[in-house]
Amino acid sequence: MTPTGTTTVIDDIGLLVTNDPEIGEGPLGVVRDASVVIADDTVESVGPRGQAADRRIDAGGACVLPGFVDSHTHLVFAGDRAEEFTSRMAGKPYDGGGIRVTTEATRAASDAQLRALTRSRLAEAHRAGTTTIEIKSGYGLSVDHEVRCLRIAAEHTSETTFLGAHLVPAELDGRADEYVDLVCGEMLDAAAPHARWIDAFCETGAFSAEQSRRVLEAGKAAGLGLRLHANQLGPGPGVLLAVEMGCASVDHCTHLDDDDIAALAGSDTVATFLPATDFSTRQPYPDARRALDAGVKIAIATNCNPGSSYTTSISFCVALAVRDMGLTIEEAIAAVTSGGASALRRADIGRLTPGAAGHAVVLDAPTYHDLAYRPGVPLIARTIGPLAD
Repeated sequence: MTPTGTTTVIDDIGLLVTNDPEIGEGPLGVVRDASVVIADDTVESVGPRGQAADRRIDAGGACVLPGFVDSHTHLVFAGDRAEEFTSRMAGKPYDGGGIRVTTEATRAASDAQLRALTRSRLAEAHRAGTTTIEIKSGYGLSVDHEVRCLRIAAEHTSETTFLGAHLVPAELDGRADEYVDLVCGEMLDAAAPHARWIDAFCETGAFSAEQSRRVLEAGKAAGLGLRLHANQLGPGPGVLLAVEMGCASVDHCTHLDDDDIAALAGSDTVATFLPATDFSTRQPYPDARRALDAGVKIAIATNCNPGSSYTTSISFCVALAVRDMGLTIEEAIAAVTSGGASALRRADIGRLTPGAAGHAVVLDAPTYHDLAYRPGVPLIARTIGPLAD
């Protein structure tokens, strides 16, 4: 963080993405031969090369973008599920049941171990260009362990999500309604002070639409914002439920029918696609082109977790979205910046304009096209701004 009162200029920017068409060219508001002045971690001005400031960061003629906004992650966990991934690559279908494996490992880990693991993943995400991140609980599945995970997440971000309704824990197998009672009662009471959002996994094998509705209604009554996992493993009622409940975001959206698309297009609910999950689980990629053309607001996030998407790379997700989801590179860039900001109901991030957070990514490349053109290459030269809010 820059000391109070100090100004910093990112200078010699060959191609600047502002995400404001009133400032620059096209939907991304591109400004060429630019500089950005940041004061007290807030963008003060966008102008031509050579603006003055106390400190100078030389972009070397490269492309600069707003810091990436990863609006869906599960970073607080212990253990991994590499063998499960290997089995999937050999043909075993994904069913979400491995969540219990991670729950057992997470419960067994000490606070110090969970903190160290979370910090390591956050550092990796920051190196990959992420400056704002959402972190869910969901691998505790008991009152004490869910609260513990949320407390650790809240040490690093204000975008914390209570996901007690991730899966029914082994000790309550076959008693889903009883577990939902716990989630909506004692667990929510303990978790709410440490969370901004509440979420549920509305899917066959996890929680029904009615059970998910109960969780969302209880969270809303407790003052939490609403999010929902839905339509990952197949068509289902989750998207319509999310729109009905006014969720900020409905995530996965791998399977969308005409009614889902129409409902999303007529709402403020953001459809957050998680292409690295579809890559890892061999699910079909969602038709983001169809959703966007219908007027659906979209975001793209990593869903970093040990079972179905163990990556912190937004750049990888951008490449997948362009290659397999029908998006242009400009649409994919918007989805991981301003789209992620919309999914978190934030107006201060996801753009590089006066008054916005001074969070930026300097590429080791002349243009943002390289994020899809050169997949797998570490093109993030520098991440400016903390990985915090």
